[in-house]
Amino acid sequence: MITETPSHYDNLEQMSIHDLLVNINNEDKTVPMAVEKAIPQIEALVMATVERMRNGGRLFYIGAGTSGRLGVVDASECPPTYGVPFDMVIGLIAGGDGAIRKAVEFAEDDSKQAWHDMQAYTLTPQDVVVGIAASGRTPYVIGGLQQAREFGCLTGCVVCNPGSAVAAACEFPVEAVVGPEFVTGSTRMKSGTAQKLVLNMLSTSIMIRLGKVKGNKMVDMQLSNIKLQDRAAKMVMSELGVSREVAEELLAKFGNVRGAIEGYSA
Repeated sequence: MITETPSHYDNLEQMSIHDLLVNINNEDKTVPMAVEKAIPQIEALVMATVERMRNGGRLFYIGAGTSGRLGVVDASECPPTYGVPFDMVIGLIAGGDGAIRKAVEFAEDDSKQAWHDMQAYTLTPQDVVVGIAASGRTPYVIGGLQQAREFGCLTGCVVCNPGSAVAAACEFPVEAVVGPEFVTGSTRMKSGTAQKLVLNMLSTSIMIRLGKVKGNKMVDMQLSNIKLQDRAAKMVMSELGVSREVAEELLAKFGNVRGAIEGYSA
């Protein structure tokens, strides 16, 4: 597998700190180009996912280790950013939530566990399941995708090796092939960065197509801290040409930027 091939660099322990940082950065610069090559695959997955979610489907991410954590992070950011329900985008990691902080030994090797984990959310054929696995061979992900696909769910993946078992298990594979890691096999590095970029593109594009952005603004975001309340007030002031006092009154009344703008206009 390409993700396991030897690093382009050797004798890392003999490098100066400066050289380590420069060389890691040089490797990281190649990641966006690898993701760019996968845009047609990402586009196909986004289009298919939006269609399902417009009809009530949800988006599930399943993964293990770093890949699983990235899915959990992306899913957890959707409700505060776009005001969607917490069960609209769901991240599942092999070994359960405890594995987010501490690795659970051999959790990724159970090919039946992902399907079991999804059952806690009453999976339906309208849902979308995206497997995340840098190697493309994680049993937890392969098994989950196979069973979800048999059940009727739309299936996709984000992997960093071409021609993988994970890609074969789904309908809409995304392959971001970034090449050898700086530290051989350490896929939390370039592979993890590529997966994060793809997930950003995937969830952001989906939410925009679902109408959760107006212009370039997060009009449905949750006003859950002072920073977001301030951002919301500035959005309303800019859109409506009102004072901050009026903007804050509208936000207090309607609960979010979209409500404030539409309520004022009405």
